[in-house]
Amino acid sequence: MTEPGPAPRDLPGSPPVPFAEAFRFWVWLGFVNFGGPTGQISLMHTELVERRRWIDEGSYLHALNFAMLLPGPEAHQLAIYVGWLLNGTPGALAAGVFFLLPAFALMIALSWVFAVHGDVTWIAGVFDGLAWAVVGIVAAALLRIAGRALGHPILVVLAVGAFLALFVFGVPFPVVVLGAGAIGLIAGTRLPGSKPGATDLREAERVPPSWRRTARVLAIGLAVWLVPLATIAVAAGSGSVLAEEAVFFTIASLVTFGGAYAVLAYVNQAAVIRFGWLSASEMAVGLSLAETTPGPLIMVVVFVGFLAAYREPASLEPVAAGVVGALVVAWATFVPSFLWIFLGAPSVERLRGNERLSGALTAITASVVGVIANLAVVFATSVLFEEVVVRTPFGHDVAVPVLGSADLLALGIAAGSFVAIRRFRVNVVWVIAAAGLVGLVDALLS
Repeated sequence: MTEPGPAPRDLPGSPPVPFAEAFRFWVWLGFVNFGGPTGQISLMHTELVERRRWIDEGSYLHALNFAMLLPGPEAHQLAIYVGWLLNGTPGALAAGVFFLLPAFALMIALSWVFAVHGDVTWIAGVFDGLAWAVVGIVAAALLRIAGRALGHPILVVLAVGAFLALFVFGVPFPVVVLGAGAIGLIAGTRLPGSKPGATDLREAERVPPSWRRTARVLAIGLAVWLVPLATIAVAAGSGSVLAEEAVFFTIASLVTFGGAYAVLAYVNQAAVIRFGWLSASEMAVGLSLAETTPGPLIMVVVFVGFLAAYREPASLEPVAAGVVGALVVAWATFVPSFLWIFLGAPSVERLRGNERLSGALTAITASVVGVIANLAVVFATSVLFEEVVVRTPFGHDVAVPVLGSADLLALGIAAGSFVAIRRFRVNVVWVIAAAGLVGLVDALLS
């Protein structure tokens, strides 16, 4: 991953973008990229295409479509790819690192507050309010994604099947998503809505692809990604939380198609049910924190990694263990984004025209609706009701809420958050801030 990238800046007659100038932009972006992937993609389009005119519309859409083919956070990968287009490998590294760094530091600080001071009444009240709001936020995201993804009854069936597989039968997330992808791969363009678009395709390949280049990039990338994780896992011991985090999040980075909420559903299934690192309501708090900080929403994994290691620190001091856990999880989750871009960028046009791959992505997107529906139900059950009963209809525990135990204030905040976002398009940061304030007041008056 050390070879030079493409000739920077694609506009005819335009001088190259100096690396120092691009570097300052990526640092600035890291502090202001709020709003999740939609807001981040829109912000980068405004700044890079319209205002600064560093790349043209076709190049930007080209980069975006490529990023959406990959597992992991698409806005982060888009930034890496644009950085590569502008300044080669140094540009990609600067874009990718500073897209994450401010958010990572903030999530470490907020995780520490929750872990160390979360039992203080007023702080606990704020976090309760954040968790209530997240139920409405996830419900709004579910409807928004469903409106785009489920344009045909076959796709609806895939979504319902994914929900039932996860919620009722306890099928692992990777099996659900990869199964949907296999269906789409077989169906190809016969699957409704899967025909690849024909606009904004670009013929020029910036770095000629070759087997030799691919092998070199793969070897370097895998070493950078996996060697530090393996070292920590061995040093901590095979049964330690740090080792479990390194293995789980490495695997997760390979199957996290479908955006942040789909990834969160997979992480929630493992962290809450399989490993018992934290509760579903605590996961909702983590998502609310990720919603209110810059960076990708999947930065919530830093919260998970911190809490898990903080609670089982082994020979380390708890806070130090939490920081190491957060670093392990972040490294396992975000380093692969660089590898995918460096591997695939030279051959991106060949990928974009593949009809079977397009069909697989269409099926995966439909199944993700069911995945997010499962997440919404799990969050609502945990956050809005004080009592649940566990049923096991098909060998898998299903938590059923006791309706009489509903928290009316929590229900009201969740419903209000949903309406504010869905109907009035209120910025999610303001919704979460208001919910936290209500939680604070409720805690002080109780």
